Order: sequence, then structure tokens, then C-alpha cells
Amino acid sequence: MGIVKIITRQARKGVMMADIVVLGAGVSGHTAALHLNRLLGKDDTVTVVSPNSQWNWIPSNIWVGVGRMSKKQVVFPLAPVYARKGIEFRQAKAIAIRPDGDQTDPRGAVDVVHTSRATAGREERIRYDYLINATGPQLKFGATEGLGPDGHTVSVCTADHAIEAAAALRESIELMQGGTPQTLVVGMGHGTCTCEGAAFEYVFNVDHELRQAGVRDLARLVYLTNEAALGDFGVDGMTFEENGFQTSSELWTASLFRERDVEPILGAHVERVEAGVVHYETLDGEHHSLGFDFAMLLPPFGGVPLAAYDRSGADITDTMFAPSGFMKVDADYTPKPYEDWRAEDWPETYLAPGHDNIFAVGIAFAPPHQISRPRKSLNGTVIAPAPPRTGMPSGVMGKTAALTIVDRIKHGARAPAHTASMAHMGAACVASAGAGMRNGSAAAMTMMPVVPDYARFTTGRDLRDTRGEIGLSGHWVKLALHYLFIHKAKARFGWHLIPE
Repeated sequence: MGIVKIITRQARKGVMMADIVVLGAGVSGHTAALHLNRLLGKDDTVTVVSPNSQWNWIPSNIWVGVGRMSKKQVVFPLAPVYARKGIEFRQAKAIAIRPDGDQTDPRGAVDVVHTSRATAGREERIRYDYLINATGPQLKFGATEGLGPDGHTVSVCTADHAIEAAAALRESIELMQGGTPQTLVVGMGHGTCTCEGAAFEYVFNVDHELRQAGVRDLARLVYLTNEAALGDFGVDGMTFEENGFQTSSELWTASLFRERDVEPILGAHVERVEAGVVHYETLDGEHHSLGFDFAMLLPPFGGVPLAAYDRSGADITDTMFAPSGFMKVDADYTPKPYEDWRAEDWPETYLAPGHDNIFAVGIAFAPPHQISRPRKSLNGTVIAPAPPRTGMPSGVMGKTAALTIVDRIKHGARAPAHTASMAHMGAACVASAGAGMRNGSAAAMTMMPVVPDYARFTTGRDLRDTRGEIGLSGHWVKLALHYLFIHKAKARFGWHLIPE
């Protein structure tokens, strides 16, 4: 790791004061900014850079996408929260990182382009002593021809996308109420997609809405996924144990598909989408076409486009970022076969190599490899879920980076970094399977750790903390979490007591 080069504005009783810049205001970046603001002094500055003016609790976009919630219930403006907390906010898009500054100033800098109506297009160079890259994903609808809101399918990736999805779903339901059968397809729009859990949630919420509308018998509901087996979720599946009996998440999940009459198509890579037709390849190398009347297919993720330059202006983007656009951190990126993957490959501090003041957290960091077993079709097409890094793990990473920065500002640049490896981190997921206080349900799952560690556990995970349950109580938990995390994100009273 490189030596930290920090030039602070002044000293306060021997304690350095610093400028921290956070790129991105999603779960990871927003969490980091709030904790930095809570723990640092008033002379330290925290600046958040985000092209979006609003914060979105993305897990609840699922409910917006079936008409159960409005956009106002899942978003709120960021500026008032940051103004109240004393956090500086730039509504802008980061385009370049200069980790060693430029020829006029050795402090690190970020180049941004403003996106607000008042200052759109204005460029600015923001200096920092510490940088957190929490830029989240680039939604790569363009990776599949005809995919997305500008193509022939809908999405729930943003609140506005979800509103469009709800309207399209309502049209299909109205046609069925008039007696016209419909084929509805939900799932992944590319062989390398992540967020299978979101597609899982949405397909069962659609099923629930069809039943509530009394038209389920006129609907063919298809779940199209790049998972080789149900219950993979991009984490290579899970093993649950209850009363001494072990069952796989594949069997556990398949029971729900059978119960709800949802038709799964597994190991699929969507090649292109035409009006009313999805063309896809499966792991056996066969090519298929599936007609549809409604389709919600998620895109693959890439890193948000960011360039990097050294002090002389030479391009070092390939050094700091993986080909996917995600930032390299303290992971082992050595190419190796699946059998040689280890829990130790995964990052712990999320520090960029050679830069002890730059972090990449949440979706912004480059994973060392998949979590699920890598697969290709007989034609050589990659059909394998990318590692999920959203929700709870993203929040934990953001807080961890913030704690490291706080310690180094207060105790010196050599203070040890806090750690939060996904190979030691647990996660809880409450996947909605239909909204309703009396007839809703959710699949509640916990796993420990997220990245399997077969050296420590026979099944890869601790069976005491890896569990699954489906039922109405899960819906109540899911709804409670919605309001808790909105409260937390608004930095209301006691927000920091709510776990990440």
C-alpha cells in the first residue's frame, strides 16, 4: 500500500482537519456520509457528490412496480437532509479521479459535471484528503438489444422505471379482466446479471396482484433467469437446517414456484428482445424464443464511467479500475479456477491499492470473482450471476470506510483500517412475495457469511445463522424495514442506532 499524501487546511491542537468527498448517495455512500458527519468535528468537511437530487429506497421499488406504493413513499430530496446535518452537497456527476492531484496542487481531486437545473453542465474540480467511491451501478440496458424502458421491456431499477412497470402491468391485468390471456415474463435480461433476488420478489408480487385481481387463470407467468438452479441468488445457493434436517435453497425455493404456478426457465442468457418476443440461449447451447405481453427484465451492471489520471495528466484508468468499470481494492484479482477460490480473495478494507485514502464500497468495488459457480453455455456464452453487493452489505461497507477515515483523522494516517469482508459478513434478506397486511408474504433469509468459506464450514456457511422462512410475518418485517430505513436515511432521531 502507498504512503498517504494528505495536506490539510490547518491543525487543531495537533489533530489534522480534513476534507472528505463521497461519490454517490445510495445506501453505501449516504450511510458513509452520515456516519462521517456524526463522528467528525465541525472543521472537517464532508461533501457528497451525486447526479441525483433524491434518495431512493430501492428495495421498495418492487412495490411501486406493482402499484402498491407511490414514488413519494420511496424517495425524498437529499439537499434538505444534508443542509440540516451540515454536509455539503453537489448535484453532479463525477467523471475523473486525480489521486495524486495535478500540477498545481498535490492533493487528490475529483472532476465533476453539475446536473442540477441551475448549474447543469458546469465543471468543477473538488479537492479531497479522503475519497469514498460509492457510485453504484451503471444500468447496462444496452448490453442486450431491445432491453429496457427505451426498448421493449420495463424495469424496477429506479422509482420512475417502477411507475412505468406498474402502468404496463395494469394494462395486462385489464386485458385479462376482459378475457384476453397474457404471458408475463419476469427475470434477468442478460447472462451476467446480478440482483436475482429483486426479480424473485417482483415475479411473486406480480403473481399476488394477478390473484387479487381474479385473473391468475388467464396468466402464464414465467421466471427467466441466468441462475443454473432456483435459489442460487448469485451466492451459490444456501443450505438450511431445521430440527436436524438439511435442505437446499433450491428445494426450498422450488416449492414456492410450484405452489404459485410460476414457470422457471433456468440458465438463460437473453440475446435480444423484439416487440413481444424474447430471444435467449440456455446452458445447453440451444436458442429459444418466448412470446410475451408484459416483460420486466433487469439489466446487467457495470461500473459508473470514471477516468483516472496521475499528477502529470497521464491516464491510469486501467490501473485503478477493472475492465468492468468497478474500482480495484484490496482483493486478490489473480485469475484462478473455481476450485482455487478462497474466502481470503475478498477485500477487507476496501482501500484502493497504492492509495491509503481512497475507498470503493458497495457496488462500486470490483469483486475478485463470482460467488456462484462460473458457467458457460456449450457455445461459450457466459451465463452466471454476478456477485450481489447491495442492501445490507453496502451499508456495512460504507460505515466501515467511514470509521477508518475517522480514526485516521483523529489518530493519524497510520491508524489501522476497519474491516468488513463479505467472507465474514452476514446478511439478511426479506424478499417480498406479495404485499398485504393479511394476505401478504415474504421469503425471509439469513446467511453467514455472504461469501461461502468451505475451509470453515462444511456447507460453506454457518448453519446456525443461515435460515429461510416464508410467511405473512415476513411481509410485516419487510414493511417495517421500509419505514425504518427511510427514517434512518433521513437522519431522524436515533438513526444511527438502526443497524446497517
